[in-house]
Amino acid sequence: MYAVPDVDEVVAVAKDLGIHLGPDEADKYRKYLLEQMAQLDDFVQARLEEPKPPMVSAAREPGYRPSLEEDPLNAWMWKCRIEGEAEGLLAGKTVSYKDHIAVAGIPMSFGSFALEGFIPDFDATVVTRVLQAGGTIVGKNVMNGLSGGFGTGGGIGDYGRPLNPHNHDHVTGGSSSGSAAAVASGEVDISFGGDQGGSIRIPAAFSGIVGHKPTFGLLSHFGIGFGSDQSIDYTGPLTRSVEDAATTLQATAGYDPYDPRQTRDVPTSIDILSGLSGGVSGLRIGVLQEGFDDAETDVRDMVMAAIDVLAEAGADVSNVSVPEHHAISAAYSALTGEGALAVFKTGFFGAFTRTYYPASIITTINKMWATQTDVLTPRSKLSLIAAELSRRNYHGRAYAKSQNVRPTYIKAYDDALANVDLLVMPTCIMTAPKNHTPGSYLDAIEHNLASGNSGGSRNTMPFNYTGHPAMALPVGKSPAGLPVSMQIVGRFFDDPLVMRAAYAYQQSTDWDKIIGVNS
Repeated sequence: MYAVPDVDEVVAVAKDLGIHLGPDEADKYRKYLLEQMAQLDDFVQARLEEPKPPMVSAAREPGYRPSLEEDPLNAWMWKCRIEGEAEGLLAGKTVSYKDHIAVAGIPMSFGSFALEGFIPDFDATVVTRVLQAGGTIVGKNVMNGLSGGFGTGGGIGDYGRPLNPHNHDHVTGGSSSGSAAAVASGEVDISFGGDQGGSIRIPAAFSGIVGHKPTFGLLSHFGIGFGSDQSIDYTGPLTRSVEDAATTLQATAGYDPYDPRQTRDVPTSIDILSGLSGGVSGLRIGVLQEGFDDAETDVRDMVMAAIDVLAEAGADVSNVSVPEHHAISAAYSALTGEGALAVFKTGFFGAFTRTYYPASIITTINKMWATQTDVLTPRSKLSLIAAELSRRNYHGRAYAKSQNVRPTYIKAYDDALANVDLLVMPTCIMTAPKNHTPGSYLDAIEHNLASGNSGGSRNTMPFNYTGHPAMALPVGKSPAGLPVSMQIVGRFFDDPLVMRAAYAYQQSTDWDKIIGVNS
């Protein structure tokens, strides 16, 4: 049953919309509002059929929250066991998910105490396809903040900080921090993360594993929470080997009628494995000069050494410049704040398209949004406040311009990729920073607000905005024992070539030493 508004509430609600009503006017409006609300309530309460997305392995045992002894890295929110089909590309592989991906029957918190106890009643498409491909789902991983937003720092959230397996004093990277820790430590074969500015590739880089952000739309985002603008949000695999990443993408990628973000360019499936071992002989690789700006010496030297490995394997290496690489951050920032604000205001999964809307998640997030906005992280609050001020100052012009200039930035990279087949650069210009333990509440706020300016997403964020496929590939460890990562970027839907080059590097090195965890 709905709450019946009195005249004062009608006046207040109208005022929030910029509509000014006097009490006598509001009384007239109230009569018709009550009729409309009664009709809406009848519709909401009606027992109409609501067809749900397909579900594999519907009979599931409830999972459990692992103990500290079972989860020493604090990587797991929930553990379970859901068996997939007997055969398939992922048969014998264990799979987990960042806790913003819906797995029916398993709790989903988005990293926030405010959503404690919520259990989705449907599967995300990447869950359905993993089960159809024979994978075994073993749990959900800790993430930072409500659907992300911590970036490089992977800061402490409501469920604590996942520990970097290589050095517990250093951050794992966020916001898919638990996924990276679980994969790097060998606790799971594959974990699906979320990436809005680098949140798959940054934790992959800091944790010494493979992380792939596919071409925009190639991998369905249905059933995955949006923490920002839908046009820069991705899911993708984190793995310990290129072949596992390639197998995972081949098993799960392709057109999905439940994902309205996909364009006509998205194929029904993609073949990656047949060409994975094709090598790099004659492949043209462009070293993106701007991607090395301000890089730590160890990072620069190790990525250049990795490029030399590809050259020795037959690749044709040359230097490439894309001046727009740094300027793109302004357009990205104009987009993400207002995009996040719009997502929250329209119901977290957006609006205006004909698809399945997961009411269970939408209503849960909306209730939290209406009553507990203060539980958001300082950076999330800062982004939303800035977005509201942007709307008030520019009335949508900033957001519109950030969408409209996207082809200009895409063209800058496409022009470079017309002369080379792939671009390479450091994934992050630094190794994993030391964890900062705040000394006070205000110190915690300041550290969280400042963490967005560390430069850790400088090379990852541009490709969220443009949509090009990008893979983080570990290339060794610094003298301090911290992983260093190279990012490989390709043309749209050239994910197989990105992975082919990565696999050639893997096969040319002592891979076990590169991904090994010493601590």
